[in-house]
Amino acid sequence: MVGGGEGAFIGEIHRLAALMDGQIELVCGAFSSDPERGRRSGEALTIPPERCYDSYQTMMRTEAGLAEDKRMDFVVIVTPNHLHFPVAMEAIKHGFHVLSDKPATLNVPEVLALRECLEQSSILYGLTHTYTGYPMIKEARARVQAGELGTIRKVQVEYPQGWLAAQEESAGNKQAQWRLDPKQAGISGCMADIGVHAFNLVEYVTGLEAEALCADLNSFVPGRLLDDDGAVIIKFKGGAKGVLTASQIAIGEENNLRLRVYGDAASLDWCHEDPNSLMIKANKAPTLHWRTGSAGVSEMAQLNTRTPAGHPEGYLEAFANIYKNFAGSIQAQREQRPTTCAEQDVPGIEEAVRGMVFIESVVASSNSQEKWYVIPEIQQEKS
Repeated sequence: MVGGGEGAFIGEIHRLAALMDGQIELVCGAFSSDPERGRRSGEALTIPPERCYDSYQTMMRTEAGLAEDKRMDFVVIVTPNHLHFPVAMEAIKHGFHVLSDKPATLNVPEVLALRECLEQSSILYGLTHTYTGYPMIKEARARVQAGELGTIRKVQVEYPQGWLAAQEESAGNKQAQWRLDPKQAGISGCMADIGVHAFNLVEYVTGLEAEALCADLNSFVPGRLLDDDGAVIIKFKGGAKGVLTASQIAIGEENNLRLRVYGDAASLDWCHEDPNSLMIKANKAPTLHWRTGSAGVSEMAQLNTRTPAGHPEGYLEAFANIYKNFAGSIQAQREQRPTTCAEQDVPGIEEAVRGMVFIESVVASSNSQEKWYVIPEIQQEKS
């Protein structure tokens, strides 16, 4: 693990998720840019002192020199955004697979360089778009793919939070400080932090590809250099339309991600605050209320469910599904066998490229007086 030491928010979530299925062990880390804090963090996690490294560069170099059965297998990147790219590149250079927090890089040129580097290697790369790990999100995707909604016409996705409604960055909140610092977060705050999750969820569930957008970003709290709120109207290839809103100044909201997809035959509705439920609605038929673990759900939903129906599965389990499936893909490569459908179902470098293109397009659109900003075409490489 790189990052995730004392005072970090997401590092412990990663560790809990990784350990859930008994396939992954944390064996080393460069947990902080402060060597002493990093050593304390590693000691608290019972990591041997010799494998608590002062820097990620030292970790990669030293681990690569260990015997194959002793060295780490993959690197988890849980740092502020500006380090995602250099850490990933260093890992690839030394032959380690990579699982990274989003966004993958600070800008599009970096993510394209990362993709090119991956294409020239056998390294596996995953991106922790956690919400795709929920069983009922996988069920929603399966029902769209089966044609139950008909032709998609309209998509609405919203992601409101309220934790940045005040000047948290000036009050010593470490998480707020780096997320609102352009040097560490990049060109966007709210949209790069949570808006890109909403965008990824839309493309994952619907299979649609956004081709143009009209965005309005806001910095409501005085003195902020990056957006803390925004709205995006989206045109998709094929004619569907969408509306995406993301806000971190919505007082009273916690993590209320919600996705609604409307076709010409039916619609679906999923909410993060009740993640075990998926509603399928129609005008002339009863509303169907599908639950995690219930009979009749898709194979992919079943493969990502751990408990019997009625036992809630939440954020940690969804996160753990990313880890479990990524670990499976590493094992498949090691055993020289085909990956299963679940092992293939991990956000990767193409989702990383789509996310960075979305972020830059939203900022460009918001800064422009033009109504529509055409998203640049970046061709997916054929394997």
